[in-house]
Amino acid sequence: MTIGNFCVSLQRNTEVLDNPLKQNKKMISNNLFNNSREKDAAIIYSGGLDSTTLLYEKREHIALAVTFDYGSNHAQQEIACAKWHCEHLGIEHAIVNLSFFKEYFTSSLISGADTIPNGSYDEENMKSTVVPFRNGIMFSIACGMAESRGLTRVLIANHGGDHAIYPDCRPDFIAAMDAAMQAGTYIGVRIEAPYTHLTKADLVRKGTEMGIDYGHTYSCYRGGERHCGRCGTCTERREAFKECGIKDPTIYEQ
Repeated sequence: MTIGNFCVSLQRNTEVLDNPLKQNKKMISNNLFNNSREKDAAIIYSGGLDSTTLLYEKREHIALAVTFDYGSNHAQQEIACAKWHCEHLGIEHAIVNLSFFKEYFTSSLISGADTIPNGSYDEENMKSTVVPFRNGIMFSIACGMAESRGLTRVLIANHGGDHAIYPDCRPDFIAAMDAAMQAGTYIGVRIEAPYTHLTKADLVRKGTEMGIDYGHTYSCYRGGERHCGRCGTCTERREAFKECGIKDPTIYEQ
């Protein structure tokens, strides 16, 4: 065999050996591309029970979780929970500072624990906790972050119990913001709010079936080390677990 023939033979043998490797690399590359395409959503994520349920349900599609720190009484407790779950699921987590809320907005939710009312989760009792147009501002920022990353969906976990109290959780508001975001972005970013007509008890059932550790979520509007057990959100949380017949892992002061 001449040197030239030997080289041709060696080249052919090398190509045969290389082909499976090239095919595997191509398959891996395609899988990575497909997986990245599947992760087409950002989620507005507080670290509370509702948004944690949505985080787990849509985790295969979520590329980014966005937590807004607007200086609420319970911000640090919620943020700690949000970090824990994002790390557990391997989801990128961004915390956006909205400290100007406390300077320009009025709400008991950003005015200290002593201003939070006790009692039931109803309109008259909880109206003072409304932060004006909070979700509209969050949607706008999350929308811009989503489009910057090529993500076409922004998820939010508002539920049916919020409608009477919070105007920016109601179906007509969600629909209006969805239309505005779609019209105002090149890629047509949409809002998805799949829990709009569900109750908090529905979410507890759903999350329990997924194995969520709700002991690593926070709801209390007073923001203490433990849930106070007296404010409207604590009351609603307790009632949701009781309605489902599921043990509540939350530690309450009262």
